[in-house]
Order: sequence, then C-alpha cells, then structure tokens
Amino acid sequence: MNRFTSFLFLLLLALASVAAPMASQRKNLNLSESRRIYNNLLKPSAIPVAFTYDGKDYHGLGALTLVSKTEAAVATGRKASLAFSLDETLAVKMDAFLNEEFGEVEYTVWFENKGNKPSKVLEKVDVAVMDFKGNKPTLVSCLGDHQGQYAAYEKDLTKEKAYFRSDGGRATHIVFPYFNLQHGDGGTLIAIGWAGTWQATFEKQQANTHFTAQSCNDFCSVIMPGEKVRTALMVLLPYKGRDVDNAFNLWRAWFVKYNMPRASAKGDAVYPFSTSCWSGDTGLPNSDGSISERFYTWKRTLDRLVYEKVDIDYRWFDAGWYFDPAGNTVMRDWWGTVGSWELDSIKWPGKSFRESNEACHKVGMKVLVWFEPERVTHVADLVKNYGYKAEWAISNGRRWRNREVFTNDLGNPECLNWTLNRITRMMLDNEVDLFREDNNSDPGTTWPLQDSLQNATLKLPRTGITENKAIQGHYELWDRIIDFCAKNGKSTFIDNCASGGGRNDIESLRRSIPFLRSDADRTTTALRLSMSSTFNRWIPYSGSSTKESEGELDGGMAGGSDFYITRASWLPVYNLSESWTHDEILDYDRVRATYGEWKRYRHLLIKDFYVLTPWHSKNDTDGWTTFAYHDPSSDEGVIVAFRQETCPDSDFTAKLKFLDPKTMYRLENEDNGAVVTLSGAQLATTGLTISLDKPKSSAVWHITRQ
Repeated sequence: MNRFTSFLFLLLLALASVAAPMASQRKNLNLSESRRIYNNLLKPSAIPVAFTYDGKDYHGLGALTLVSKTEAAVATGRKASLAFSLDETLAVKMDAFLNEEFGEVEYTVWFENKGNKPSKVLEKVDVAVMDFKGNKPTLVSCLGDHQGQYAAYEKDLTKEKAYFRSDGGRATHIVFPYFNLQHGDGGTLIAIGWAGTWQATFEKQQANTHFTAQSCNDFCSVIMPGEKVRTALMVLLPYKGRDVDNAFNLWRAWFVKYNMPRASAKGDAVYPFSTSCWSGDTGLPNSDGSISERFYTWKRTLDRLVYEKVDIDYRWFDAGWYFDPAGNTVMRDWWGTVGSWELDSIKWPGKSFRESNEACHKVGMKVLVWFEPERVTHVADLVKNYGYKAEWAISNGRRWRNREVFTNDLGNPECLNWTLNRITRMMLDNEVDLFREDNNSDPGTTWPLQDSLQNATLKLPRTGITENKAIQGHYELWDRIIDFCAKNGKSTFIDNCASGGGRNDIESLRRSIPFLRSDADRTTTALRLSMSSTFNRWIPYSGSSTKESEGELDGGMAGGSDFYITRASWLPVYNLSESWTHDEILDYDRVRATYGEWKRYRHLLIKDFYVLTPWHSKNDTDGWTTFAYHDPSSDEGVIVAFRQETCPDSDFTAKLKFLDPKTMYRLENEDNGAVVTLSGAQLATTGLTISLDKPKSSAVWHITRQ
C-alpha cells in the first residue's frame, strides 16, 4: 500500500466515522414486518386491493391469470412487478418496492386495455384493503390546509371509526392523506400518493384494525382501447414501539434520503435555501403575485441586496407577468387572466426580463417563475391567439370572482404538449431556473362534467376517467419539465403550490417542494408555530413567510421582522418577506442577524424533529411552543423556544430524551452567550430550564458534545 493509498484509506475511515448513521441504527425499525408486507405483494391472492369488474367482486388478484412476474434487487432494496390478464381486453399490473434500509414498502396498480374494444365496467376500486393486528389502535396525524390548518388529531379507534374524504381535486386541502396508525406494540405510517380525490377509513374489527382507501373517488368506467388508469401510490412504513417522535423521525429520515427530488441533473441533494419576492418593493399598487413588477423596478432592489450583503438563493417571480388571452397587459386581475403564458412586453419590453434574470445570475441568485397550468381563462381568446383548442377547457358553469372556472385538460396528450411547450419556451427564452406551479381551483368540481359528456357520447359509464387521466398527465407534465430543466442546467425540482398546501401528496413530493406550505402561513406567528408542530413531522422540506400580518396579502411590520417572527419561520425554505427599498426604516443589521442565524442552523432543520410542547391552535397563545432538532450522526442539535403572546409563565423546562445519557453536552444560548454543561441523563430527567422575561419572546440553545 503506497502513501497515497494509505492516506486515502485513512481518510475514508475518518469520513465513515462521521457519516450519517444507517437506518438500521434506529431502534424502532421493523424490517421483519416490512418484509412480510412486501412478500405478500408477491402473492397474487394476498395483494391488498379490491375492485368490481363486470359485476364480479375481486379481492386480491389471485383470481386473475398471472402473465409474468419479475423480482430483483436494486440499489436501494427490492423491486417487483406482477402482470395479469383479467379478460381479453383488460390487463392488470402491480408494481411494488421494498426499501431495505428503512423498511418502507410501496405499490401501485395499473389497469390497461390492450384489446380492440371497450372493456367491461371497472368500479369500486380500493387501492388498500388491509388489517393491522394489535390492541389499542390509535390514529395520530393532522388535517390538511385551508380550513383544516394542519390541526392535530388523535383518534381512539376503539371508540370511533375514522373516515376521511377529499373531493375537491387538490389532495391535501381540508384533510391530509398521511396517517400514523398505532397498533399493538408499534405502528404503521401510511401515505396515499394521489394528487386528486381520495378517501380512507380506519375501523376496529375484533382483534384487527381494518383500513380501506380509494383514489379517484367513486370510479366507475369502461376502459377504452389503448387507455390506462391507475391507483394511488400506497406507501407504508412499519415501526416498533409507540413513541410518536421516534416514529415520525424514522419517516423524516426516510423521506429526506429517498423521497426528495434532486437539486440538479447531477443528482445533488437539495440543501436548505432562501427566496425573496420583490413585488412588495416596487412602489406600485400590487394585488398579489408579481403583478406590479416592471422592467424598471427590479434593479434598485437587487442593487440594495448586493450592497447590504443579503445573499438570497432564489428571486421569486409570481403571478401577473403574462398577457391575458386577448393579448392585453394585466394590471390587477392576475387570477382571471391566466392561460397564455406569454410574457407581457408592455411591462417587460424587449429582453428586459431575461436581462434582469441574468443580472441575478451574476450575483449568484437563481430565478423561479409562477405558472398555473391546470386552469385557463377566456377560452375563445386562447383559441384565437395562441393555438388552444376549445375542447381542452372543462367547465361546470361555476363562477368565482365573476369569472367562469375552466380546468385545463392535462389528461389530453395534445393539451399536455401545448401546455408544456408554452412553459418551457418561456423558461428557456428568459433564463428562468425553476418552475413554480399553482392551482387556484378545485378541479374535482369540473372533471365530472367531462365524464358526463363522454357518458352521453359513448353511451357507456365513464365516471372518474377524466380525473384519472388528468392526474397521470399532471405527473407527466412535471416529469417532462424536470427533464427539460435537467437538460438545460436548471433546478430539477418544482415549487409546489395549490392555493397554498393543496398538492402535497407523497407522490407529488417526489418531484416538488412546497415553498409555501399554506397561504395562511403569511399571517400570524401563532398559526405558523401551530402548523410546524404537525406538518413538519410528515414533510421535512417546506417554507413559510418570514412576516407577521393580519391578512395574507398585508405587508409585514415596518422596519422588518423581529427574531420572534423569523425564528418561528425556521424551515428549510426561508422566504424573506421584506420591502427592501421602500421600507425606509428597514433594519438591515437585524435582517442580516436573523438571516444569518437561520443559516447557522439550517442544516439541522432537515434532521430529527421533536415537539416538546402540546399542540395549540392559532387562537391559543397562552403557553409555550418549543421544538428541538437533532442530527444523530453528529450529535448536534438546537432548541427553539417561544413564550407566546399571552403566556403568563416566564419559565419552561425542556426535557431532551433523545440524547446519549452518558455523554456531556454543551448548551449555548444564542442571545446572551450563556453556557450550560449537562449530561444527556440530566437533560432527559431534570431538563434545561429556559427563562424569558416577557411574552412574545423566544430563545435558541445550541447543543453540541462537550
């Protein structure tokens, strides 16, 4: 062994000693149960799906003719595919995967007409029909966005059945398709990966908990020749023990390592980053989005940020930058004028928008741009001016903001291609780095109209077919945009928005990150803390605003947000919400301090997460909210504690049960430099007492090994 080889060997040993621990080091892994679930997926009769075809009920796929079965080892586990024939027209396929490091199991079922005539009627398709053994079944999770506001719930299934249904077509509004089912001496983490409608039921039945789930609610349709439909992606992660934090941290670790999209074509991991939208810094009236931005407004902001050494990662360019479908400039109604995806050359003459983006690139800043591809307006004008086809627009006659609501039919391949080309051309022509998608309508209300038209034309049932093809098309649109970005040196993940947090299903999050997990996250700090207590357990990567305001579209406080607000905004996506030049009293020293603090701790925000206080709603501000983040590989952590607005208690004791009891730890207060040295055993039992003199204040304690 020569000197270089010896050095390399020693270096690799050193790196191995500080590398992230394998999941096998987590004591709550339940790999035997994971293998049992996966192995059952290889047995046709045990595949946990059910459906009715031509009036006959099927439970599992054992009654079908097995055509082929493949199973093989892959880099991260085992992958299997079973193909079946149901009759002379319909083929059925089940794809399954086992992650051998974490024990995550997943599967999807496909139905494809490979014949030359319509299939019989396929209906009552359950993507999951499962029984979980064990006493004291309890369901622990949260609701979705909008009126759900990610509110925590815990349901004792011995006392009540739990039923959830989402019909709007944006999967994570109101209810949330993520479930922690505790049963016996452990549990199973479950996610339904479908961006449209879904439903789920959990019911105690004798010694078992019976779980059923559907995607594409109430599907009842023939499948036409060459047509393919699918179920949701079902994800299951079994675990041992009933420690809620340990269960969710197993999920978070798996999610970050295996469910996250990549940052670039090279396969780089996404590292926590910052954004800033400059629409509130134009000096012009702004009705939301970036509708007030012009070719002459951006440079002043960029120059000031460079001068003040505020190095933001992404410039956020939001709604309102496009011509309306008639070719007119849009002054206020960004919502009612979408569809052309043609840059407004009145606001941005010549190559001025591209030049502004190139200027951002020169100082190390990338650019993201807002689109809304699932909705169109002024259909006749789109047809006349932009080559759109009227049949691609689906409406049920409903009006909002005095505009008819049209859904863009991404399930139509021709419409999908038209939409994709409009988006990628704009991104390519203007040096845009990242695609931000929004959806400000409930397509679940319009898809059925297209179904009914097909019913009438074909004289055959077609309920659910439009949604199923639309969601497939939506995933394909994202895949093709990511492929375009990979080929052109752009960011290979998507900023995912649907009026806030409407499209955060597990499969969408393999392609995207919710830069703003909720529109309501732009309001009070109390709501932000409430949401973090629940949402962060399931989805490690997301963002919120760094402002506090009474209304979502109101500006933040003059002079800039204080430490209490910005610390409550500690998420891997840090959206700086300031008026950079038009706030004449903006405290840049404080901006640099709060932003710098987030930078110092951002690497911990994607590690293990602990909620040390009970959940509270946005209206409950009389207690403490305290979080801890911990990296088990480096044994570094941070405590972020908030004495809320009306809290009478000046002290809170944080008990940290996740540290090594035999190790001595150094805890340093970020604000005053105070240092406390305690053992892991002391921190677990006696704890660290945190004192704050007044309500609406916060503390940060950095944890390292002594």
